[in-house]
Amino acid sequence: MIVEARFYEHISDMLLAGVVAELERRGATHDRYEVSGAFEIPGAIRIAIEARRLENDTPFYDGYIALGCVIRGETTHYETISAESARGLMDLALQHSVAMANGILTVENEAQAVARASLHDKNKGREFAQACLTMVELRRKFGVG
Repeated sequence: MIVEARFYEHISDMLLAGVVAELERRGATHDRYEVSGAFEIPGAIRIAIEARRLENDTPFYDGYIALGCVIRGETTHYETISAESARGLMDLALQHSVAMANGILTVENEAQAVARASLHDKNKGREFAQACLTMVELRRKFGVG
């Protein structure tokens, strides 16, 4: 499951392209859901986890990839959103033993975001997909998923 914050659409599009290319290269299927900002990503993933638990207590998705971008501004909003979205994702991973990749970029400016998201530069989207798939494999190795 990919949950993508669309607040910085051009950044999200680049991250998503990197994720999808890597998932397809590795033969993994995916569903994509959009939320407005990074703060909403953990809640969206929790809804998916809970919906499946209520149905039959088996995971609906093998792994979860959170995608988004938080760019520092003039207020403390950056610190709050960065910390709380990361904490929310970590809490979900630990409480529910799910494979989770935190693909929410936290950067000082747009240029840093573009460099990290670009397929032709750092391609962090690819790295986020790889991180999630590694955790999926680890869950399987230990018989969790």
